[in-house]
Amino acid sequence: MKVHQAHRQQRSQHPDRLPRDKRTGQPIGPMAQPGYYPGYETLSQQKFWDAATRSTILRRVNEPSPIRFFDPDELRMMEAITARIIPQDDRDEAHRIPIVSVIDHRLYEGTIDGYRFEDMPPDQEAYHLGLRGIDALARHLFQQPFADLDPAQQERVLVTLHDANPPAGQEFWRQMSVERFWLLLVQDCIEGYYAHPYSWDEIGFGGPAYPRGYMRLEHGKPEPWEKDEQRYDWLAPEWSISDRYTPLGGSHPRAVSAGQEGTH
Repeated sequence: MKVHQAHRQQRSQHPDRLPRDKRTGQPIGPMAQPGYYPGYETLSQQKFWDAATRSTILRRVNEPSPIRFFDPDELRMMEAITARIIPQDDRDEAHRIPIVSVIDHRLYEGTIDGYRFEDMPPDQEAYHLGLRGIDALARHLFQQPFADLDPAQQERVLVTLHDANPPAGQEFWRQMSVERFWLLLVQDCIEGYYAHPYSWDEIGFGGPAYPRGYMRLEHGKPEPWEKDEQRYDWLAPEWSISDRYTPLGGSHPRAVSAGQEGTH
């Protein structure tokens, strides 16, 4: 979609959004492969995977699911939100992982974990409410739609959800738990990102073990096709608050008892 492409292009043109080398202060990236395993490529091992696994993984790279659940305004918001929860500014454009596509596909297909907390609506409704609530927060704090804010302002909006203390949009937050929505949103971003082979390269994951399997299961040694870790120290952009750890606001959400738990 043109909105999706335009936003991605705009995001890639800001060097101040890149992480910085801790020693030199210089920006790191954009790169085809960020992370601590330079030269490692999970896809180079695809000939050792069974046909079904290979087909599934290659679709994630070559055929991201079309956007069918989010409308154009929601899509623009989701691109901005996921870019703050899991920034990819250190990746070049060709190697960005389509997180929103994965979330959209799950919601469109109605894929769930098999349960729903009693203080939460179905995931589809939760996203519609949550996005409206986030936009209300942006307009309250900065008098603009969320997608039009700069990244530092967007992070200040999102941290109010992390802290479970949103100062606006109560008509939406009264309909569901803010904490549970935040965890739902972050978990979906994590699953969308780390289901992709480009992220496996970044963390040195060996990829599917079937049918070949793994040989070196002890002492942390890499397999013959893997690479040794080459760590480097880095810092978040100077304006970012995302690297400042604080506990989740309020009490941590807990699973309700089986007698209280509903289903989708």
